[in-house]
This record gives sequence, C-alpha cells and structure tokens, in this order.
Amino acid sequence: MPVLPSWLTEPLWDQFAALLPVRPEYHPDHPLGCHRRRISDRVVFDKALRFGCSYEAIADTTCSATTIRSRRNEWIRLGVFAEFKRIALESYDRIVGLVLDRIAVDGAITKAPGGGEAAGRSPVDRGKQGLKRSGMTDGYGIPLGRVLTGANRHDSPLLAPTLDLLDDLGPLPDDITVHLDAGYDSDKTRALLAERGLHGKIAHKGEKAPIQAGQRWHVERTHAWQNAFQRLARCYERRTTVINAFFDLADTVITVRSMIRQAWTTHRWDERPHRHP
Repeated sequence: MPVLPSWLTEPLWDQFAALLPVRPEYHPDHPLGCHRRRISDRVVFDKALRFGCSYEAIADTTCSATTIRSRRNEWIRLGVFAEFKRIALESYDRIVGLVLDRIAVDGAITKAPGGGEAAGRSPVDRGKQGLKRSGMTDGYGIPLGRVLTGANRHDSPLLAPTLDLLDDLGPLPDDITVHLDAGYDSDKTRALLAERGLHGKIAHKGEKAPIQAGQRWHVERTHAWQNAFQRLARCYERRTTVINAFFDLADTVITVRSMIRQAWTTHRWDERPHRHP
C-alpha cells in the first residue's frame, strides 16, 4: 500500500485517537513506580496503516512486532476498528450521502498462504489456500460490509448473510435494487430478494458481460481498491477477527478518502487540501 498523504492520515488519526481509552505513560502497578514508557498509540497506528509488509518488516527501534500485535489485539477487543468504520460511514452519509437505493454484491478471491479460520482450497489457484469475501457496496462503491469464508465457497449462498449487513445501516430507502453478476442467476436468488422486498438486476448466464454490465462495476472497483492493501490481497492472518479488523481499517481509509475527494468541490474546512486530492 503506498504511503498515505497527510491530508488523509491526520483526520483518520484524530478520529481513531478519540476512540482509544486514556492510558498512563507508565504502568501504575509497577512496584518501583517506574517502567519503560508505553509505546505511543500514534506510532502503532502509523505502522498499522502499512498494509504491504509483515510485522517484523515494519518493526524498528520505536516499536517491536510484539507490541504491534498486542496493541492490535487490544483495539480489536475494544471494538475500535468496527466503531471507526461505523463513524466513517455515518460521516460520509451526512456530508456526501450514501446511494442506498442501488447496492451491488459480488465475491472476490484472494490468496491466504497461511491458511486460517476463513481459508479454503482455491478453485482458481491450483487448490492452494485462499480467502473469499462477499462484499457489498452502495451505488458509488463505498464498502458497506463483507462476509469472509473459504475460497471454495460459491458466491450465491453468501448473498443472504451479506444482505443481513443492511440491518446495521439504519433507515433504508423503500425501493432498493441489488445488482448481481451471472453467478447469482437462479430462482433461489430471486426468491431471496423477493422475501426481503428487494429488486434484483441480475446478469443472465450465457450472455456476454459487456452487454449487460449494469451497475456491478462499482463493487468490482471497490474490490480493486481493497486489493491495493497488500495485507488483504495476500492475507497471512489466521483469525477471522483480525482479518475483519484490517478490512474495517481499509474500508475506513477508502470511505474517508472518497469523502474528502467528493467534498473538496462543495465544502471548505481548515485542513482542506490545497489541490484537488
């Protein structure tokens, strides 16, 4: 993942820091009243944004790989990553507006060389371990959520749990159209959408994709955005909770970046970039 510009990292850190509990510089229970200083949360956060290498590769004299892992686990237990993403979505909806009358759902397979809870034999990588995510986006491509499973699972059975994520978004439009590719072209999918009061625009099997592309390309572009975070494109994490945490962090970066780029022409604020981002 390329280095993020300051106009993006600073607002991300400001909100992330507001979600963290206050910690003393020294541990209060130390018998001598002193101890090594606690590594700054900002240092660990900046290293967590470096998605393209292992913990050992980004560790240095300022922070060890063990500290990065332990602080990551602490933040996951506190629910910081999930809350971080929720706040980003609410801010985007308030400032720009989520396009929830059109959503798109699609699956993407990535490598998982280390295996793990959400890994399975990949049908597109000679049976090696792979990770599948069933992602959902709004009509622009803002990631709304995902369901993680093994690469050997078909997309269509994952549609129901993926659509369940809509319940976390609050009030929804009366008419919602779900855009799907030909992998979902079945009577079972249409019945599922009808039960939920959703309209489906599904590509038909046997027809060429350019003729019936529709609005699915938004979720496919979002998959490409997420794959730019190399820790997600080639995932060595083994626990689903950790993978979801990094997806929440990546989705927050994508959401805030899109919000700043779209609001740049309509809003002004003190830290507004001088040039269109």
